[in-house]
Amino acid sequence: MMPIGPATRVYLAAGATDLRKGFEGLSDLVQHRLQQDPLSGHLFVFANRTKTRIKVLYWDGTGTWLCAKRLAKGSFHWPRTGAEETGALRLLAEELTLLLSGIDLEQTRPRAWWRKAA
Repeated sequence: MMPIGPATRVYLAAGATDLRKGFEGLSDLVQHRLQQDPLSGHLFVFANRTKTRIKVLYWDGTGTWLCAKRLAKGSFHWPRTGAEETGALRLLAEELTLLLSGIDLEQTRPRAWWRKAA
């Protein structure tokens, strides 16, 4: 199980990703396209063009996890990133749970609670 604590960040890769890539290919995308360290302990989420498959890359300190999910029907409601199609969108852990559960993040909104800036 991947622990998602308050210090763990979740990054969604903008645009489509070739999900034939494995550990090394996705780690390379994290370094060069997302400008992040794949060994940071943060979660990096990628989706294919049709948004029917996703992969999550995660380093736990001893090795790299690569988790995948393929939907039998439908597609994930991937957040729009605007014109920037090469970077990453930062999510809260709760938003990742909603996304993986099939909730459209654009149709929801967080409550106006006070949150300390990162």
